[in-house]
Amino acid sequence: MDNRIDRIAKWLHQNELQAAFLTSSANVFYLTGFSCDPHERLLGVWVFPDNSSVLVCPLLEIERVKESGWHGEVYAYRDEENPWLWFKNKFANNVTKESKVAIEVDHLTYGRSLMLKEILEISSLVSIDEQIRAMRIHKTNEEIEILRNAAKLADQAIQYGVDALSVGCTELDVKNVIEKRLQTSGITKMAFETMVLFGERTALPHGVPGDRKLKAGDLVLFDLGVVLDGYCSDITRTVAFESITDIQKEIYEAVLLANRNAIKALQEKQVDTFGQVDHIARSTIEKAGYGSYFTHRLGHGLGIEAHEYPSVSSDNEQSIPIGSVFTIEPGVYVPESAGVRIEDMVLITDEGCEVLTTYPKELLVIAKG
Repeated sequence: MDNRIDRIAKWLHQNELQAAFLTSSANVFYLTGFSCDPHERLLGVWVFPDNSSVLVCPLLEIERVKESGWHGEVYAYRDEENPWLWFKNKFANNVTKESKVAIEVDHLTYGRSLMLKEILEISSLVSIDEQIRAMRIHKTNEEIEILRNAAKLADQAIQYGVDALSVGCTELDVKNVIEKRLQTSGITKMAFETMVLFGERTALPHGVPGDRKLKAGDLVLFDLGVVLDGYCSDITRTVAFESITDIQKEIYEAVLLANRNAIKALQEKQVDTFGQVDHIARSTIEKAGYGSYFTHRLGHGLGIEAHEYPSVSSDNEQSIPIGSVFTIEPGVYVPESAGVRIEDMVLITDEGCEVLTTYPKELLVIAKG
C-alpha cells in the first residue's frame, strides 16, 4: 500500500499539485487496504507530495480501520462534526489559495467538489482518474493470485448451480443454493447480484432471477462472481436442460466460437488494442447471422470492482497492457426465445493470455432423469 501512496505522491510532485483527495470506496481500499461502504458519509484518503497521507472515515468505522492493517494517520469524525472544517485547519500549511488539488472527477459529487474549493479556498481542482486507472489496470503478483483463487470459486459456483437443477425448481431456488454453498467455503459477499435465468428469460442480458420454473428444453444461464480478499471474479456459462433445439445449438456454437476466437487472438498476440478483440468476437457472431442480437461490449476490466477500467469495446483503441485482467463475454439474445452468453476472465501475460476461469465451455445438456 505504501508504494501506491508513494506513486501518487510522485505524480503530484511531477505535476506541481499540492494534494490529492480520493473518495471512492474502491480507491480508498486500493491505497489503504480499508474496505468500507460509507453510505451518505464522507470517506476518503488525502495524499501529499511529501508522501504523507491521511485516511478520513466516520468514527463508527475506526475499529475496522485498525483491523484492516492501515498504520497511517486517521481522521475519524463524529456524525455531528464537519470534516471539511477539519481539513481547513489541518492542511493550512499544505494547501493555499494558489493550490491545485486532484480529485476523482468521476466520483466526487458536484456539491462536495464545490464545498472542497470553498472551504480550502483553493484555485482549482484537477482529475486524478486517469492516473489511478493507469495504476490499477496493472495487477501485482499478489492481486493476480487472489483473482486466480476467486476465479476457482466462481468455477465451483457454476457447478453448484448445475447440480441444483431439477424439473420445477425456480431461478431463485438455484440462486439461493449457489450462495448458501459458497458460504460454507467462507464467501460472505458476491461480486454482484447472482444471475440464474431459465428458458426465454435467458434473452435478458441483465435479467433478475424470479419464480420462473425449470422445464425440459430450457436453456439455463448463470452469471456470477465472488469477492475474495477484496477482489472480484466473474463468469457466465449457459447450459441446456434435458434437450436442446437446433436453433439453440446454433446460437450456442456461434457464441462459443466468438469466445474462443477472441481468446485465441490474445493468446497468440494477434491483437494490440481492446477494440480489436471486440471486433474479432463481434465479426464471428455477425458471420453466423446473429450480429444484431449481440447488444453489448465484449467485456470489462475486473479487480477490486466487478466492472472497472478498461472497457473492452469496439471504440477503445487503447493498447492492451501486460498484467491487465478483463472479461471476454460474447452473447446472443433473441427476445422471447433464447439467450446465450459465455464469459471468461483473462489475464494478459508476457506469453499472451491466461484464462483464469476453467469451467467447461463445451455445450452441456444436463440430464437429471
